[in-house]
Amino acid sequence: MKGITVRQATTADMPSVAALFNAYRQFYEQPDDLRLATRFISNRLLNSDSVILVAESEDGHNRTLTGFCQLYPGFCSVLAKPIYTLYDLFVAPGARKTGAGRALLLAAHEHARTHGFARLDLSTAKNNHAAQALYESLGWVRDEVYFSYSKAV
Repeated sequence: MKGITVRQATTADMPSVAALFNAYRQFYEQPDDLRLATRFISNRLLNSDSVILVAESEDGHNRTLTGFCQLYPGFCSVLAKPIYTLYDLFVAPGARKTGAGRALLLAAHEHARTHGFARLDLSTAKNNHAAQALYESLGWVRDEVYFSYSKAV
């Protein structure tokens, strides 16, 4: 792999992003369902209700999407400003340790900054130590004050 570039995904990227998203879901122990992944990613891209950044590697004359991150806009009432939730970050197993994850996180930060967002938030599995080390190396701070809760509807 010669180099990694990060850019915002377009509808032309949908099949490749959907395949990565399907692998991401399987990483989190969800069943293989490319149709579901394609429908979900297609809706995000067509409705512009998230920002999907893709890492693209170049090997000779071939360019391949090797990872993605997805940012969902929201708001922080305390700050009275918009924030992004970085909900998805995934790098294909064969492209790990190439800097793709780091490049995606840096691009997400720059995208948020240039679009006037006050903060990026993310959650990760407690046992995902590799991701935690990457986040912390880039200045992300683990929340030691608040607990997160969720409830299925």
